[in-house]
Amino acid sequence: MKKLIEVIQDEMVKAFTAAGMDASFARVSVSNRPDLCEYQCNGAMAAAKTYHKAPIQIAETVVSAVEDHSVIGEIKAVKPGFINMKINPAFLAEYLSDMQKDPDLSVEKTTNPKTILVDYGGANVAKPLHVGHLRSAIIGESIKRMGRFMGHHMIGDVHLGDWGLQMGLIITELRERRPDLVYFDENYEGEYPKEAPFTISELEEIYPCASGKSKEDEAYKERALNATLELQQGRRGYRALWNHIMHVSVTDLKKNYDNLDVHFDLWKGESDVQEYIPGMVDYLRDNGYAHYDQGALVVDVKEESDTKEIPPCMILKSDGAALYDTTDLATIIERMKLYHPDEICYVVDKRQELHFIQCFRCARKTRLVDEDTVLTFIGFGTMNGKDGKPFKTREGGVMRLERLIGEINEEMYQKIVENRSVKDTDARGTAAIVGLSAIKYGDLSNQASKDYVFDVDRFTSFEGNTGPYILYTIVRTKSILERYAKEGGKLKKGEILAPAGESEKSLMLSVSRFNGVVENAFEEKAPHKICAYIYELANEFNHFYHETKILSEEDQARKDSYLALLDLVREVLETCIDLLGFSAPERM
Repeated sequence: MKKLIEVIQDEMVKAFTAAGMDASFARVSVSNRPDLCEYQCNGAMAAAKTYHKAPIQIAETVVSAVEDHSVIGEIKAVKPGFINMKINPAFLAEYLSDMQKDPDLSVEKTTNPKTILVDYGGANVAKPLHVGHLRSAIIGESIKRMGRFMGHHMIGDVHLGDWGLQMGLIITELRERRPDLVYFDENYEGEYPKEAPFTISELEEIYPCASGKSKEDEAYKERALNATLELQQGRRGYRALWNHIMHVSVTDLKKNYDNLDVHFDLWKGESDVQEYIPGMVDYLRDNGYAHYDQGALVVDVKEESDTKEIPPCMILKSDGAALYDTTDLATIIERMKLYHPDEICYVVDKRQELHFIQCFRCARKTRLVDEDTVLTFIGFGTMNGKDGKPFKTREGGVMRLERLIGEINEEMYQKIVENRSVKDTDARGTAAIVGLSAIKYGDLSNQASKDYVFDVDRFTSFEGNTGPYILYTIVRTKSILERYAKEGGKLKKGEILAPAGESEKSLMLSVSRFNGVVENAFEEKAPHKICAYIYELANEFNHFYHETKILSEEDQARKDSYLALLDLVREVLETCIDLLGFSAPERM
């Protein structure tokens, strides 16, 4: 379906053309003065210069050229030259009725589906997820869901940190603790055990211990570096240990991401692209893209228009070791080869922007991507505590994501029990659903690039701009529909009448904007725009609900219309929260 504002603009194009003026002046916007009108056109102000007439004269001529008022019910020319409009209530009702009959709720799917690979998550193997991993996971998940809803082929890749010194550290520490393990016997030729010689909790304790030792003991660090090299060169025992580390760690990561309702299509990591690095290095060197600078192999990526220094992209260190630049460029090669994406979108900490500028420029300059491949960097800000510093535990340590989710769920559970709105047997499950909305909405309602304060008390509130408030509104719509069904009523979808009052019309106008909001939010990779929309929609619905007797309405046709509208509000809200990555319970 066409967006409602486009339908109104089509009518204004006809009017401007009929008045003998260029259609480009017929641009319509939602009014910033809803007390005066619903839509406005300021084209007469711009047209005054072209046609050498006073703006109010042009506006009056255009208004008089509108003959068919089936779409625009009221239209006025207002000094100094504004054109104020209100939509025909009957047309608005017809538009919403058609919207409810549409499986996509009026959203036009793209006619040019693209393959878009979203790199988000960025978890490190053998390390627990902590609050620093939260933003990448939920922003990326939302962008992926929005793209799928618009009809694109979206591929989500967690891009694990599963290679390098951290693996050598784990192997070295394990060897010190259990030197008798068969993995350390270089002469062993049999099958290695299928069960890992450690649990996830042991693994998560081993790494920080090893990391700490390496900073104090140079010999220990050398052993770890050597273990890393042997692993990368294919030593059998170390590869078998690495497979155990991967299996145990990824199983735990999947469980934690599942708790966040975040799901990846690909579980690839840095290890998957190691085979591409030698050929890439040869290609860059042999084709004159890379050169040696103080022993390091680099590609210059600075441009004349740069206002700040952009250092070269370093491909190999002077000792021949690969870096993040190397791995990320090799990852681009693999993605182009296997998936041929039209766009690769990276959802990472905004402090990594320089790194990605270097990588993107290098990939383009060296033709590692096609000319029309889009490389997008979505840098997110920091999640802070009330003190304005990065969010931590009360003890001052980095908070594990599992603990954060547990604390939020407990907070929601206590509130639900106090409200006595849900049976005790359902309270824990409901608390988990509502708790997730508090976390995700609390984060996503902020513009991704900005830092924000994670305020547990505010985010878990049932009032204000919060996830629980949105869910409470959805549950309210469900309970009304459920009561009507229990009374023997049958919902009549797509039979919405012209609004009977101003609060109903405001609600209908808010619902009608759904398609434009979703399209714009995906184009700008901006989940916060969906949050802003559903907060407005929830407020409009609650205003309508508090001043309208829905189930006690005596006029059956009017009651059917109220309920159809209410059900459409529910559908739109539930679709939006699914795009944000959470769902609503049946009761709260």
